[in-house]
Amino acid sequence: MRALIQRVRHGAVTIDGASKAEIELGLVILLGVGPQDGEAQAAYLTEKIANLRIFEDQEGKMNHSLLDAGGSAIVVSQFTLYADTAKGRRPSFVGAAPPEQAAPLVERFAELLRQQGVPTQTGEFGAHMRVDISNDGPVTIWLEKE
Repeated sequence: MRALIQRVRHGAVTIDGASKAEIELGLVILLGVGPQDGEAQAAYLTEKIANLRIFEDQEGKMNHSLLDAGGSAIVVSQFTLYADTAKGRRPSFVGAAPPEQAAPLVERFAELLRQQGVPTQTGEFGAHMRVDISNDGPVTIWLEKE
C-alpha cells in the first residue's frame, strides 16, 4: 500500500462540478492499493499518518501530529501510484490491485483513520475527480507498507 500525503491549508474533491469532499487544515492522502495489500497495511499506515509529526508548533517546528493540530483528511484512491514506467512511454498499471479488491480496502483505510480520531472524507472510487490541493510548506511525504 502506498500513500502520498500532502499537508494542506485547503483540500477539495469535485466530481462533475459537485463538491464531494472539502477540508481546511489537514492532509490530502492519495492512496494506492497493491494486490498483496490488506488490513495490516491499512492499519499500519493509518496509525502512522494520524500520529506523524508534520504540523508546526508555536515555534515553527514540525512537532505536532494531525491529531494534535485538530486537522482533517481526505482520502483519494490513486491507482496511478503503482505506475511502472520502465518500458516505453505509456505507464503500465499491472502492479495495482484490481478494483474489486482495492475499493473496499480504500473504504476500510478511511474508516481506520476515523477510528484513530481523524475526521475523514473520501473521493469516489473510480470516478474522474478534480482534486484541489493547497499544499502547505510544501510538505509532501511518501509512505509505503508492503
